[in-house]
Amino acid sequence: MPFGECTITLQDVAYQLGLPVDGHYVSGCLTDFHLYIEGGRPAWQWFHELLGVLPLENQVQKFAVNCTWFQETFGECPDGADEETVRRFSRAYMMMLLGTQLFADKSGNRIHIRWLPYVARLEEMGGYSWGSAALAWLYQCMCRVANRHVVKWSGYNPGINNKGPRVQMARLKIDLLQPRDFIWMPYSALDVIQVVHPEVLEPRHTMLWRCVTSLIYFAVVEWHQVDRVLPQFGGVQPPPRPALNIDFLMSKDGRGGDRWFPSHLPDWHLHWQERAEHILQFDIVPDPGPSHEFLAWWHQHGKRFLSPEMLLGDPRGIPIPEEATQRGAGRVPEMDRVDDVPDRRRIERRARVGTRRSQREVDWLEQAMDDVHDVVRGGGR
Repeated sequence: MPFGECTITLQDVAYQLGLPVDGHYVSGCLTDFHLYIEGGRPAWQWFHELLGVLPLENQVQKFAVNCTWFQETFGECPDGADEETVRRFSRAYMMMLLGTQLFADKSGNRIHIRWLPYVARLEEMGGYSWGSAALAWLYQCMCRVANRHVVKWSGYNPGINNKGPRVQMARLKIDLLQPRDFIWMPYSALDVIQVVHPEVLEPRHTMLWRCVTSLIYFAVVEWHQVDRVLPQFGGVQPPPRPALNIDFLMSKDGRGGDRWFPSHLPDWHLHWQERAEHILQFDIVPDPGPSHEFLAWWHQHGKRFLSPEMLLGDPRGIPIPEEATQRGAGRVPEMDRVDDVPDRRRIERRARVGTRRSQREVDWLEQAMDDVHDVVRGGGR
């Protein structure tokens, strides 16, 4: 925004979706079920055991089943159904809820059978962190839709005639926001708290809203960087540390893969397991917002407007409101720096095309080899 950063956090997921945050990560395998499930049964055999029926071949694409088949087969539980039938319909409902609502893809018409290990034991489904998994998937989908090559979106898509002006108006509204127009803590009102399920407000969930840790959804690994948005939790935002580079992980979505992800990405799963050790502690102030130091940094490095400059000039100069100087500098506790995970493929491509940096490295290496050769000829070590 024109006056700082904000993002979607685990707090938003808890309040708006009512999902638990604390719990086991949502991960495992995608396709190679027979290596990991109980008894080593093939995936479709397990599907039949849990749901009591198999879809026809024309309703299956690899390991995904058409939504229409689920709706026609499990659309309404029959009256007087026994307990086992109710459990089968419940499993199908959970798979439809997960595959088409919380973790929908662009097609929106198929349901992956990756959910079999979870619906097999319905009593244990509440022990998983569905909130962090949903946020990880949302983060990755937002990255995809921000790509300039994307031409189709899932869900509601307005007509072409309305699309341009609507986007322009939304950008303009954000650009014209004043600091007092933005509510950093929208959930503090009593009328909001009264309609939230009390379970998501238990301390074991709420404390993780301020946790800087990994968010995991199978192959998707994202980072919950609440240290950059302290005003959303009642703090004063200081200049942030450099953002974490996880380009390599951002390119992964698990499609076509059948690895056991807890073993393939153990470091990131360990971050989530140690989440309680990475909860931020900072002072809560009556007037949360960015500090004077942050705003000075932001106006130097940030992009302040979404609209083209020709459409919106800025007559305000560098607006640092007086109240920012009264908030203090803000403070973020020291945290262990997680190693960057750049996309090695990009680095290799750059080296092959002979960029300036790669050429400097080659020149340095050749000079170093010549120096060593001269020393050896002179009898030195």
